[in-house]
Amino acid sequence: MSYTLSTPEKLALYMRLVLIAPWQILFSVFRVLVITQIRRIPASLFLVSAILKVVLGTLSSRQIQHLSPPTRETYKSWIQKKKAAETELATTNVLSYDIEFLESDATLLWVGSRHVAKKIVLFFHGGGYVAPLLPGHLEWCWRTYVAAGRETDIEVAVAVLEYQLCPEAKYPEQLRQAVTALAHILSRNFPPRNVIIGGDSAGGNLAAQVLCHLVEPHPSIPELVISEPLGGAFLVSPWLTQSTEDRSFLKNSPIDMLSAKTVDKSTKELFPDGHGSLSKLAFPLDRDRAWMRRLGSVLSHMYVTVGSHEVFLDQVEVFVDELRRAECTPSIRFDLQTKQAHDFILLESQRNEDGECIQAMRAWMREWLMKKI
Repeated sequence: MSYTLSTPEKLALYMRLVLIAPWQILFSVFRVLVITQIRRIPASLFLVSAILKVVLGTLSSRQIQHLSPPTRETYKSWIQKKKAAETELATTNVLSYDIEFLESDATLLWVGSRHVAKKIVLFFHGGGYVAPLLPGHLEWCWRTYVAAGRETDIEVAVAVLEYQLCPEAKYPEQLRQAVTALAHILSRNFPPRNVIIGGDSAGGNLAAQVLCHLVEPHPSIPELVISEPLGGAFLVSPWLTQSTEDRSFLKNSPIDMLSAKTVDKSTKELFPDGHGSLSKLAFPLDRDRAWMRRLGSVLSHMYVTVGSHEVFLDQVEVFVDELRRAECTPSIRFDLQTKQAHDFILLESQRNEDGECIQAMRAWMREWLMKKI
């Protein structure tokens, strides 16, 4: 549900939106226009990113949730609009309002028909663990995974996890819900080799947490033993460490939607007071790297993508490099997108565009379905 602000909180939000945010947006847009000219990259999506930067940096998690439709409401609205656009599929289960309620307060929102699907994608949306699902996340799932299945005559369904947001839900609750969701899917007679997990930003972090849990179980979450490696995982602009001191933070913060300030804010929202060393378990690059040497036992293929103009660039490159140097790791495809910043696949999807990021992800999915990787 959306968060209801108190009267003083509403007044503070109104003052911020009217008196402060417009000037910040104006400055952010101007700065992006200058930098994109210097770097010789298309400005279009960077201008959207400039506005989001102000929203993420200026508003609190409560304010963001107050202004945003809840995840389930977004899902219902998207299904209705998609049915109107895809008239040939409007009466099929491929575009039905399909929700599954699981243990641990986890909920799966299905895109595509789980009743006929041969392959399943378990999707974790981004948003710093404070923002709900966006329509672009659902459009992305439709345009890449379901569409790739239709192109190869293999039915694919996407299970979008509606996990609980901060500040109500703290770490490791989101991991508990993600593991519950994966266990539920595997219990429905989908073999691990036919299942892919992944997500963007914080969702990419959550996917990485699940992989770590399969290798080294979290002490407060039941172990999940799988009979064979998962078919694949995709990490889009993943959040992999608490550190914000990488060179890419300094270089790309002026043009990216994220900054050290927004990342630190999400970190503080995620961890309860006194959580101590367990917080390191949430980030693959903060924990002992020994888990990487055993990743191949639970995962066959991994697709990692990051924009060369985003703050997470350095940490993602370190992550991929260390995985490749580890023994017994899965096959890895690393896609460095030279004209993009953080999570541009989501921005493309928000605009209903088949942009470079969407096309690259769909190509990877199609190759996986056809067993070419």
